[in-house]
Amino acid sequence: MTERNISADSPEKRAAGIAASRMVESGMVVGLGTGSTVAYTIKELGRRVREEGLEILGVVTSYQSETLAIEAGIPLANLAQHSELDIAIDGADQIDSKLYAIKGGGAAHTREKIVSASARRFLVVADESKTSIQLNKAVPVEVLPFAKTLVIKKIKELGGKPELRLGLRKDGPVITDNGNFVLDVNLGVINDPEGLALKLSSIPGVVEHGIFSNVDELYIGKKDGSVEIVRK
Repeated sequence: MTERNISADSPEKRAAGIAASRMVESGMVVGLGTGSTVAYTIKELGRRVREEGLEILGVVTSYQSETLAIEAGIPLANLAQHSELDIAIDGADQIDSKLYAIKGGGAAHTREKIVSASARRFLVVADESKTSIQLNKAVPVEVLPFAKTLVIKKIKELGGKPELRLGLRKDGPVITDNGNFVLDVNLGVINDPEGLALKLSSIPGVVEHGIFSNVDELYIGKKDGSVEIVRK
């Protein structure tokens, strides 16, 4: 894994990512998420494959995680070959005290949700800055381009403030790996994540939203290198 994959070393993220990787055993099929914290998990799993003879298959959630896994030397498979995964490990943009999470900062939340839902056990890795008593960050919503206007209207009716996510290095909107747009929806404090999830899912043209309610364990990396594990 090269320096471009982990832009700046973070002891907190490193601690969380490596701790979660220890839950992986030989013979497992592992969902590999997207983001700066799970990048440490992928790097550590690659080291174990090379140095310890760990035998696993990885199922990736994005082009980014695919690139990292290949560089780390992890053999890859897909959900068509393995419809049930032993474990999935991913990061989060924010996660609350009840283990509801917001994901999608990397515009990969649709595939991340499919992979996590396919796993018997779903682990999230994060540093302390990603934890909160309640969710209050913007919720990414992947939408069909054809449905953008309708979805924006319906989200506003729910009290949300949607913004089309724009590319940083090019003009125009961000395009997901699935060929869709992403709306970042500010809803303030989210008191009922499951209720909001149902409302967003019911809007025609919404492909998937970034509220995750299926987290089994949270690994929180601390500045001193320790890790707090929270389970449902």
